[in-house]
Amino acid sequence: MPGFELWSDAERKELMDVVESGILMRYGFDAQRKGHWKAKELEQAICDRFGARHAQLVSSGTAALTTAMAALGIGAGDEVIMPSFTFVASFEAVLSTGAVPVLVDVDETLTLNPAAVRAAITPKTKCVMPVHMCGSMADMDALQAICKEHKLLLLEDACQSIGAAYKGKSLGTIGDAGTFSFDFVKTMTCGEGGVVMTNREDVYTKCDAFSDHGHDHKGVDRGADLHPFLGYNFRISELHAAVGLAQVRRVDEFLAIQKTNHAALKGFLSSVPQVSFRQLPDAEGDSCTFLSWFLPTEELTRSVVAELKAQGILGGNFYWYDNNWHYIRKWDHLKNATALYPLNEAQRTALLHLREQDFSASDAVMGRCISTSISLLWTEEQVKEKGEKIVAAINKALKNAAVPSQN
Repeated sequence: MPGFELWSDAERKELMDVVESGILMRYGFDAQRKGHWKAKELEQAICDRFGARHAQLVSSGTAALTTAMAALGIGAGDEVIMPSFTFVASFEAVLSTGAVPVLVDVDETLTLNPAAVRAAITPKTKCVMPVHMCGSMADMDALQAICKEHKLLLLEDACQSIGAAYKGKSLGTIGDAGTFSFDFVKTMTCGEGGVVMTNREDVYTKCDAFSDHGHDHKGVDRGADLHPFLGYNFRISELHAAVGLAQVRRVDEFLAIQKTNHAALKGFLSSVPQVSFRQLPDAEGDSCTFLSWFLPTEELTRSVVAELKAQGILGGNFYWYDNNWHYIRKWDHLKNATALYPLNEAQRTALLHLREQDFSASDAVMGRCISTSISLLWTEEQVKEKGEKIVAAINKALKNAAVPSQN
């Protein structure tokens, strides 16, 4: 899956440009940096590759979400509708602005169920935030229609879906703003980093300042900059941007390998009639970082997980239902509103309500789902071996459970 698997001289070269100049900060020190502006170059490369008008690099995907929300004016008391299956950073970013995360059910796209979104809208709803999990997309037509009807903002968390597209448009460039994460295990990496993409100039201008202590970047030097509003230090370093600059040029290389390996592995699992696959609103747009598949029942899925573990091949196969980072079921710190500082009352009330909220529709999906990460390093022989072992584990669990074919 991640670009770090194919580390090369291209990344080393970009890094050495920065090391030799000695200027690690993205702003200032014009004379000393020997013409190297890695963050600026990467921002332009992101716009060129993914089709956004503007890109603002920041220090992480979490910082990107926080910056985007601030630029969109999302804050105290505003409700942000988001999925019950995501990474913890998604709700952390919402809480960091003073807003209220409203978690709703997912369907077999593993993303927001549009009907659940519509049912969750209240007068306090300001934004719908689809999270394009595991390399693929939400139903963007349905979500755009809902946002248009109710005059809501649409913020795409595309941190896990770099290179995926929906009807020809890159995920992260469809809504009012979108974000990528460039952490170590993303399709392209900076080591640590993230970006806000937007086609709205007003949003970009605010992101540019907010992520750098509110600097307007209009002065002759940093000391002459004005501060039109409060901001934070979410800057990316030139070292991190240098890695990303090499990686963004290789994204299509990475995606091609992922798609080849994904298709080969899916071919093996397709031989089992009881296995079904994730619903894709646009199959052509899947970045193929994961192959997500379903079994008929939670009980059978758990048996397969146990068999994969017994055979020593569970690694790389994720049973999100029991995962501590990605599904509402295990987020006790969120549901108990456990924080090091006092949350505002609207946040605390909403979080405590999650303990009683019915997520049975999501449970019915996630309890049956296993996602297999796709490596860029697999050989044809390794894909074959992996596929055969997974199929053998499934068939053994099926035999023990005596589950009839769905056909």
